[in-house]
Amino acid sequence: MWSARAAGILLYIMVLSLLSGISGMASDNNPVIYDYSPYFLVYKDGSVKRLKAEEQTPAGLDPLTNVDSKDIRISADVSAHIYLPPININSNSTKLSLILYFRGGGFCIFSSASPIVHRHLNGLTAVSSSIILSVDYRRAPEHHIPVQYDDCWAALEWVASHRSDAGTILLDPYFWGKNLTASEKTADPVLRKKLDQLWGMICPESTAGNDDPRVNPLAAGAPSLADLGCTRMLLCTSEKDAMRDRALMYYEALTKGSEWRGTAELYEAAGEDHEFYLNHPDSNSTAKLRARIAAFLT
Repeated sequence: MWSARAAGILLYIMVLSLLSGISGMASDNNPVIYDYSPYFLVYKDGSVKRLKAEEQTPAGLDPLTNVDSKDIRISADVSAHIYLPPININSNSTKLSLILYFRGGGFCIFSSASPIVHRHLNGLTAVSSSIILSVDYRRAPEHHIPVQYDDCWAALEWVASHRSDAGTILLDPYFWGKNLTASEKTADPVLRKKLDQLWGMICPESTAGNDDPRVNPLAAGAPSLADLGCTRMLLCTSEKDAMRDRALMYYEALTKGSEWRGTAELYEAAGEDHEFYLNHPDSNSTAKLRARIAAFLT
């Protein structure tokens, strides 16, 4: 039979466990103001509750592609996965493209170690024979904009300090705006609502809302596209993506409505939806997308 002391300790542990559970729950004074299920909840007091443990794939040799990867530290706050293609990179005659990769997920979800991201980058590295640096910026909503932009810029500066030649930036952009496009209006209503609320959640101090130039590069007051520092650009979208029209509008503004002197190309995956290359890594459409990116690098 348990002693009174043991019973007291058990009761103390149970109370602590109960209080811990209560602290992560909504109340009348601290309601949920943003429900991004199944990933996280944001409460009125600014606290965040992640709803599930995230599966992580460790860096290392991938047996399917022979791509090798490892973790590196860029700064105290920024880390990355670096992917090396299955060729002799020590050969003096071998010159590889470098892709600086900023993943999608609305700045809120996924990491380089997320299985779907890791698998995609293993495949892209193998097909393109490129070195890929996948940046792990600090995530919202725990960290608000501009932290993510600052972290990505720190990664770009780190790459520039280690390489003199021009590389390639592969960006999964999140573009939005106050006025919905046709593709956004026909999107799943639940997804559309979450996307429409997303910017206000990750950048609560913004006064322009969804027409903030940091999320809508075509909004009033946005920097001139003529000032883009690159000379070539490949924009990729998919036919059924809710954000498809944003990509088309950006392409049109870039090629017909600006004084940018570079060359832009547009690729659209027929019949595919948002992030199909992550959800269907072995599909023909994903293979075509990777091949198109690889061709752009040559």
